[in-house]
Order: sequence, then structure tokens, then C-alpha cells
Amino acid sequence: MTSSYDEVYASWKADPQAFWAKAAEEIDWYKKWDAVLDDSNPPFYRWFPGAEVNTCYNAIDRHVERGRADQLAVIYDSPVTNTVRKYTYRELRDEVARFAGALVNQGVTKGDRVIIYMPMVPEALISMMACARIGAIHSVVFGGFAANELATRIDDAKPKLIISASCGIEVNRVIPYKPLLDESIEIASEKPEKCIILQRPQLEASMIEGRDVDWADVMADAEPVDCVPVAATDPLYILYTSGTTGIPKGVVRDNGGHLVALKWTMKNIYGVEPGEVYWAASDVGWVVGHSYIIYAPLFHGCTTVLYEGKPVGTPDPGAFWRVIADHKIPVMFTAPTAFRAIKREDPKGEYLKKYDLSHFRTLFLAGERSDPDTLNWAGNMLGVPVIDHWWQTETAWAITANPAGIELLPIKPGSASVPMPGYDLRVLDDEGNEVENGVIGSIVIKLPMAPGNLPTLWQKDDRFVESYLSAFPGHYATADAGYKDDDGYLWIMARTDDIINVAGHRLSTGAMEGALSEHPDVAECAVIGVADELKGEVPLGMVVLKAGVDRAHSDIVKELINHVREKIGPVASFKTATVVKRLPKTRSGKTLRGTMKRIADGIPYNMPPTIDDPVILDEITESLAELGYPKQPA
Repeated sequence: MTSSYDEVYASWKADPQAFWAKAAEEIDWYKKWDAVLDDSNPPFYRWFPGAEVNTCYNAIDRHVERGRADQLAVIYDSPVTNTVRKYTYRELRDEVARFAGALVNQGVTKGDRVIIYMPMVPEALISMMACARIGAIHSVVFGGFAANELATRIDDAKPKLIISASCGIEVNRVIPYKPLLDESIEIASEKPEKCIILQRPQLEASMIEGRDVDWADVMADAEPVDCVPVAATDPLYILYTSGTTGIPKGVVRDNGGHLVALKWTMKNIYGVEPGEVYWAASDVGWVVGHSYIIYAPLFHGCTTVLYEGKPVGTPDPGAFWRVIADHKIPVMFTAPTAFRAIKREDPKGEYLKKYDLSHFRTLFLAGERSDPDTLNWAGNMLGVPVIDHWWQTETAWAITANPAGIELLPIKPGSASVPMPGYDLRVLDDEGNEVENGVIGSIVIKLPMAPGNLPTLWQKDDRFVESYLSAFPGHYATADAGYKDDDGYLWIMARTDDIINVAGHRLSTGAMEGALSEHPDVAECAVIGVADELKGEVPLGMVVLKAGVDRAHSDIVKELINHVREKIGPVASFKTATVVKRLPKTRSGKTLRGTMKRIADGIPYNMPPTIDDPVILDEITESLAELGYPKQPA
């Protein structure tokens, strides 16, 4: 008899350790755990202490040994290079084992950090798995980040080695990676011993003698190496996410809990069976890429798709439909931004009609709130369930979802569905009291957090507690606000900090403000996230100039936009700024960013009782109106 969602969730809540111990039976262990959960040192909980395991073995080798050697493990589909390359599990094992040998030859050992600064190519996946194979800790940095952003991560992770490529490829341009890498190493205080560079045919990078080595050369000299047992509680990777101070936070992921939880999600949340093709249209630089391009599909014995392209423009709005049809994909996961772009270019779905998608059964959306209009449009076009689910870099997998593999629940457009096993979700007021259904509050997770969630930040236990656990003791603060309805569905409404979601990418407005404030003409500034039909949110900068500045405001704004793009990278989508006379503040000096955001988004607001001068809000309203805010629906 098939269990219902209520039954599965109740079984977890009744005995969480028994629930995860049963899930852990799906994993191959060198040594079983001493306990399922070590709760002796709260708030630092550890899953499966005493166990020994290897993530790469569970993702690749065991499938080769148990009958999947000739099954496809990876399909690399790159419309920007007109390339499709496929790897069986045996071929992937051989490539990973050899590159792991290359890393060993370069002096990388268990516990060393390796930064991976790569485009969407198979070598990025191979690099991550090779690190996991030998117990090295990888830290993938998105290729769209500027040199100084990479430098901060180098200084924090202190990598022995960096793996990069000569270039990334966009729709109409080639992006040289090597100059960015060289500049970042020059800026960084910590210097890697070696850099392995994948030379792509579209652009050859110049090499620095003694430091840089060619991917092809190190592979030619390497012998394959076996998987190395590591502690379940040892770090698998560090993934940096924006912090409210502008300093990135190094989210740590362990080996054991991550394996158990992500393997469980493939069947139970996504409804995928071993041997099926699964596609997460994301980037390896983000948590979705880590969890659902690289790790979870391979843990489950699926075929994963690595796509180097866009939803539109490579070559047209039918790009996703072509990939789904060509590779017989039944389940896909992407960000709502992608479907907003497709809808904008092809609102009637004419390109969809060109492809046979009869095998496609479920679309999952996450990374930002899925607006009902986009969700309904996608559902009507595809004729399949479209599921919004919610999670974070810190959690590695869904906090709330509609569990297609357990029971497909009614879909409520605008809601991120219901809590998954592992998550005791509460909605609290500012004093830490639970609010009634329908009342907006801070969304928190009662400790301990689920397996696979971050156990801490990289070498910053104090910052982990300060960032996530101090606001509501005994709970992890998600920094999202929302409410539960009477059916237990969660509705995410807003962020409670300065992190904004730009096309599924979490970016700090504080970091952008830091860049703006470096301009010699700027006295003070604020950056807010405003609603955008395509990207969900985009940053908008407001600056107050120093007295006596008489240059053209348009020239200053151009300089500001260029500077932010240099400091943060094009991924920030920082394209709009305006000069204002002054910023609205409380009498204690706190800038009223939330109120300005409401004005820009056309949301009614109450006059803040502590505002220094209410007239300023009228001035801000006029300035935003000149920029076209609030935007009118298309």
C-alpha cells in the first residue's frame, strides 16, 4: 500500500532518527555509524557520527559494479558550442578516477581545499567528483563572478589548487576566464600552489610557468586512483553564499547526511526512478547545480543532463523543449525566471508545438517565488503538474515541496507547498511566539536541522550561530517571511534581510552598496530589490551625492552601474540607479529600505512611526516614478 504524505511526515516526526536510519540503508558505507544523530553539543548537531563513506563511490562506482556500467550517467548538451557528449557510468568512473590521480600528482590530499571556477562543461562535474573521490573539499565559484569576488573566496578557503577553464561561452560572446583568475590570485592574500586550466578551442589562455598546468597534460600523466573513505561528518564541499555584511558565508556540506538526504529526495520528492533521465537547468556554481545536476541524480542511478545554454536565444524559445524531447526527459527542475523568459518570447507556445513532449510528466520550480501567472502558464502549456518548492543554499534540498513520489497534493499557485520530513517549520513573531495560520511572521526551522543541511560555516562557528541561530534561539532563521494556511501550506512573501533573489541567484544588496559608496561623488546610498517580471527581483540603487558635485547625474549613474558590474559581476543585473536628495531614515539613523521597496513595487505601506521626516517619502516616490516605478503589468 502506498503511503500518503501525512503518513510519511508523521513517521518522521514520531521518530526522526529511525526515519533517517532507514533512509541511510540506501547508501553504501565502509563503516556504520555510532549514532544516527550526535546532539551532545547543541546547536552543533552531527549526522551519522562514526560512519565512514565516500560520496564519489556512491555516485559512480557502485553503479558500475551493480549493472549500470553501460547506462548513460551524463549527457552534456551545449547549444552554444553545437556539442552533445555522453558518458556512461563506466566512462565517467574512468575519467573521474584518472583526474583524481592528476590531483594527487599535484599534491592534493584528503582535507585540502580545491576551488573550481568553471563553465558548464563535463570537466566541472569530473573535477567535483574527483575531489570527493580523494577526500579533498571542493568549492565551486560561479564563472560570472568578478575577480575580487573570487579573491575573497580564495582567501577564505585557502585552496591548495584551483581548477579553471580558458573561457566561458554565452549566446553571442566568449568570456575569458583566465584574466579574471589571474587578477583574483593577484588580489588574494592566499596563493594556490597550482592551477589546472582546461583549454577550450574557442579561446586559448596564456599560462604562467611554474603555476599553471594544462588539463590535457595532467590527464595524460595520471593513473586512476580508488575512492578514499572519509568520515560522514567530514566536509564534502564549501559553497559561498551572500552575507548581509557583504562578506560571503562559506556553507559547509558534510558527506554522510548529504548522501542520505539527497538520495531520499530523488524518489520521494521528484518521483524519479533509477535509470530515468533527470534535468536540473541550473549552473554548477549554485546549490541547485551541486545538488541536482551533480550529486542527487547520480546517487540515485539516473542520467543527469549538463546543459550549456539558455532558455531563449540558444537558438530560440524552444531550447528547453528541444532538450526535453531529444533526451526523453520526464522530470525537469529550473528557476521561474527561465519560464518568464520563454513566456515573454513565445507567449502562445508556438515553439512547444514543434516537439514531442508526451513522455514529460513533472516540472519543478525553485530559486525564487513562482508567481501564479508563470506557474499557471507553464502548466497550461505543458499539461503537467508544475510544482513550486522552497529551499536554500544552506539546506541543500527542499524545505517545502509537493512530494510527487509520495503523493501529489493539490497545487496552490503562489504557495511553496508543505514541509518535508526533516523540517519542523514554525512561523514566529518578533518575540519568538508562534503566530496563527494566515498571519505573516519569520519562518524558522526548529533544531536540529535535517541531514544535508549545513552543520556550520567554514571555520566560523561563531558567525554560523550569529547569522542563523541567534534571532530565535533553538531555531534556524531562514530570513524569509511568510505564513501557513489552514491546510499546512507555506506561503513565502519576502526576505527579512538584505539578500535579494535575482533570477534565482542570492545576492547581497549590502555588497552592492559597498561598491556604490566607493565612488568619489557618493555621500551615501541604498540598494533595494524591486519586483521584476522576468528575474523576480532586480537591484535598484539610490545615491545621495556629496555637496558641491555639479557633474551630470547621467554620467555619474553610468559610472556607478559599471563599477558595480566590475565589483560584483554581471550576475547582479545592476542596471538602474538614480540620484536622490536624501534617503528616508528612522530617527536612530536606520535607512528605511523596506518602505522604499514597497513604494517601488506599488505596495501600500504604513508611515513608519520613527521616520525622521515624512516628506522624504514623497521625494522618493517622485524619483521612483521618473524611473517608471511602480511598474505597470505588461
